[in-house]
Amino acid sequence: MSTSDQASASTPGEAGKPGKPGKADKPGKADKPGKADKPVYRDRAYRSPAGLVGGVLLLGLFGWLGGDAVVSGEGRTPWLALASMLVAVPLVVAFSVRPAVFANDDRLRVRNPFRVIELPWASVVSLRSGYTNEVIDESGAKYQLWAIPVSLRGRKKAARHQAREAHRAAKAGGGGRTAPDGRPVRAETDQVMADLRELCEARAKAAGSQGEPSVRWAWEIVGPAVAGAVLLLVLIAVG
Repeated sequence: MSTSDQASASTPGEAGKPGKPGKADKPGKADKPGKADKPVYRDRAYRSPAGLVGGVLLLGLFGWLGGDAVVSGEGRTPWLALASMLVAVPLVVAFSVRPAVFANDDRLRVRNPFRVIELPWASVVSLRSGYTNEVIDESGAKYQLWAIPVSLRGRKKAARHQAREAHRAAKAGGGGRTAPDGRPVRAETDQVMADLRELCEARAKAAGSQGEPSVRWAWEIVGPAVAGAVLLLVLIAVG
């Protein structure tokens, strides 16, 4: 409930107190059931900027080459170009533009190339960082976070910063370098994973964070890619 809503809601029994006329609740000011269970903030979205840029460039290249083949090609060339684009475009979208991770007070939603995984915080056992970033649920299933790729270069850069600042702090008698909010300097994706772990720990026991994980296939990606592959195989076979 927001601060303004709390201010407008009357304390139970306040209207009936003697010597305080005019304190009855105003119409329409009653609390709405369940309002306190809503997330405090909207979904935080995490994506890979490099993946987005690379995907857009590839889509532009495929559109240019494929469009030229469709318009200028002869015989079966336009059909082959269309079938190839029907296979390639969904795959490029799946691995570059589509991946995203969304987090709110209740759950983590992972949009991977071919699946969408929804994990209430209570069902999350750990968020693990190694050579890839992964989330593990209570059944032991692991799901890779495609939208939050590990940056070994970023880790090395952060480690060099830490080493330099620790050396300087040792001479000055202080501690190692920390971020402006007091946290240690980390690679960007490692910091994202740390933030998600903190949110998971804070919300795992909340009523709105209970439930079972759900996984669904991204048929909007799989369908066109399979159809294009079948069409391409047929055109090659009959050619």
